[in-house]
Amino acid sequence: MARAGLNRKSALATATLVIGAEAPDIDALSQFGGRIYGFEHHRGITHTFVGVPFVAALVLLWVWLYWRWYGHRRIKPGQAPPRWGLLYAFAILAGISHILLDFTNNYGVRPFAPFSYRWYSWDIVFIVEPVLWAILLGGLLLPSLLGIVNQEVRSSRAKLAPGRTGAVIALLLVFVFWGVRDFEHRRALAALDALSYRGENPVRVSAYPYSITPFRWYGVVETRDFYQGSLVDSLRPEVDPEDRAQTYYKPPETAVTLAARQSYLGRVYLDWAKYPLLEVEPLSPPEHGYLVGFYDWRFMYPNNNGGRRLLRGWVQLDGNLKVVAENFGPPRDRRQEQARK
Repeated sequence: MARAGLNRKSALATATLVIGAEAPDIDALSQFGGRIYGFEHHRGITHTFVGVPFVAALVLLWVWLYWRWYGHRRIKPGQAPPRWGLLYAFAILAGISHILLDFTNNYGVRPFAPFSYRWYSWDIVFIVEPVLWAILLGGLLLPSLLGIVNQEVRSSRAKLAPGRTGAVIALLLVFVFWGVRDFEHRRALAALDALSYRGENPVRVSAYPYSITPFRWYGVVETRDFYQGSLVDSLRPEVDPEDRAQTYYKPPETAVTLAARQSYLGRVYLDWAKYPLLEVEPLSPPEHGYLVGFYDWRFMYPNNNGGRRLLRGWVQLDGNLKVVAENFGPPRDRRQEQARK
């Protein structure tokens, strides 16, 4: 955004935009309160429309301190000083761009907190997306490498900022990329919703992206009695072309699962999960109680081992259904620890 022309509006515009675009992730400091506390506040108030102006104010304060202590000494003769009101607007714009980028993937954001804690996600871009990186890096680097911008094409009356054309093209390509992804996403959803599953109609359907290709999706279907996860080819379109669908019947609610849901991890996890799955395993000997695993079908992408269970948590209950321990990570690690003890 800075290279596209905003860096010509004020001194320190590029620094303000770069810092402002990263600043919402300051909520990563919540990890020092523990993994569950960090998960609860990840993409929290700093990723909301209410929080962005306050985060932008902190960014502006940091930039002002830099200017006050060091930057003003480097100003060139005739160069205008920073326009602080405009820089504050740039910091807000950068924060909103951060929310937009996080909204495109399937983890989601809560932009309307604290008035509404509902999670929203566009589900069109994988969290790690090499194509998006290539577009943005290309827009920054190719103009210099290929000599697109040079002194000969500059106007004698107005100088263009280096790389402006490449940056504008990159931003346009990002929107084209999102448009293609959104179109294929809608095709995948339509294909999932058009079918019945084991004689049941879907209650909800979702399609989650893979990286690089816009035609391969992980489809999740919820019916009254079960969840089903399968690959979707949106180019054809076709559901489960490799005949590797996974089905999980919803277990009945028990005193064990109710107790696990009321734990700290359970409340935090279920507030975020869209397709939650709880698995109960009795520990041995019986007085050790139960181990309850928490999963979300959104992140159980199929692979050769039957699905990678990402972003999972667990709660250990004793024989009286009191919480003994809880955390994120593979429950199996906790079982092995108990076995060693």
